[in-house]
Amino acid sequence: MTQPVHSQLIYDLGAPGRRGVRFPELDVPKSGLPAGLEREDLPLPEVSELEVLRHFTRLSQLNHSILTGFYPLGSCTMKYNPVINEETARLPGFARSHPLQPAEMVQGNLAVMYYLQEWLAEIGGFAGVSLQPAAGAQGELAGVMMIRAYHQDRGDTQRNKILIPDSAHGTNPATSSMSGYRVVEIPSDERGNVDLDKLKAECDETLAGLMLTNPNTLGLFEEQVEEVIKAVHAAGGLVYGDGANMNALLGIARPGDLGFDVLHYNLHKTFTTPHGGGGPGSGPVGVAEHLVDFLPGPIVAVVEEGGEDEAPLFGWHTPAKTIGRLKAFHGQFGMHVRAFTYILTQGADGLRSVSEHAVLNANYLMAKLQKAYEVAYPRTCMHEFVLEGRWKDAEGVHALDISKRLMDFGFHPPTNYFPLIVRETLMIEPTETETKETLDAFVDAMLQIAKEAREEPETLTSAPHTTPFGRMDEVQAARQLVLCCEIPRQPAVVD
Repeated sequence: MTQPVHSQLIYDLGAPGRRGVRFPELDVPKSGLPAGLEREDLPLPEVSELEVLRHFTRLSQLNHSILTGFYPLGSCTMKYNPVINEETARLPGFARSHPLQPAEMVQGNLAVMYYLQEWLAEIGGFAGVSLQPAAGAQGELAGVMMIRAYHQDRGDTQRNKILIPDSAHGTNPATSSMSGYRVVEIPSDERGNVDLDKLKAECDETLAGLMLTNPNTLGLFEEQVEEVIKAVHAAGGLVYGDGANMNALLGIARPGDLGFDVLHYNLHKTFTTPHGGGGPGSGPVGVAEHLVDFLPGPIVAVVEEGGEDEAPLFGWHTPAKTIGRLKAFHGQFGMHVRAFTYILTQGADGLRSVSEHAVLNANYLMAKLQKAYEVAYPRTCMHEFVLEGRWKDAEGVHALDISKRLMDFGFHPPTNYFPLIVRETLMIEPTETETKETLDAFVDAMLQIAKEAREEPETLTSAPHTTPFGRMDEVQAARQLVLCCEIPRQPAVVD
């Protein structure tokens, strides 16, 4: 079968002699490469400018994004990134600055970072914030490393375990293990909360801390959160908060006020910086007063107060007991600019409205779908909720089939098979940026799919049908990776 043009690699296109770029004449003396770096043969594609543009434009049109359709990917908060954020980040003073410039030359950049630190601290109820972690997982690592440093600083070296609920984010156990801790899983109770009795049984002198996602990955607010935190603190442990789900809490609840000792924020989820494609992310950490000296540094500080008509002077500060630098330079600065812009444009009332509408949209969808699908934990949800993608009278249909069929309606599938404590999981997060019309169209599609599962299951098990490619063999794709264009490739399967 001839491979479709849109599925070909750029190396497959073009012909010898075609050129897409013509370099200007040299205006400096010609200099060769160092010995050993030159190659006689470099098999680069020879393509025209038009071919290159058409190729990558076709590829972009095959992608699903928040700009092309509904993206209810649970736990990822795939919300719209306002264009004003991008315009701000592209201002020359931000986009063309260099992290090695002296502080006095980039006072505007430092001001953005300083006020973003202050705003995130206020939003979360914390005493200090570091913007350095480059992603949520690195923010997790920073949080647990600070917990470890805190215990070691006090000579509490017998603390060797971290408690993690079974409804937590999947990176939490890896973070704890990388920090040298033993992981103890705590089960959920019948309402989707942490089992308080099981948790208290593990609260002893070896406890370093608890990693708690709240709302959890079931989309539920921890009903006994203050009791949970009190039990951990009573045993001498600290509580790390996974702030990936902060989109449900803005302006309503501050983790610091609830007793969390440290929390990371996902700027690429809650604060509308770009998300997906492998990055860039941004995972700042906020801490209570007793952990401020352990923050990763350097962080931005006021080094000289301004006068009545003068701005303060900003510079770099390294906390006294810092766990060190986590990333080259100062974190993902472009993401900081975008998050700063978003918070500034929303204001306090706007941020609260974000969470109110995110929670409203999720509960609206859950209410519309709960008669056709089994809701894992039928109680008021926060920004997301979990359905079971299975029926007793449609045994051959699974959550994956539902997700594949959704693609035929132009919707990105929800998160599948996570959290692991629910069978055939569909985790759905609409965010606050979707209209009622979009939500209703999604409901209609889900109801039709539920009907098809019983009446014509083969429509689901063979989906998708309207996409450029049909259903792929995902196991084979994972095991037989194509990492080089020179490896012979089999034609794609096309319905």
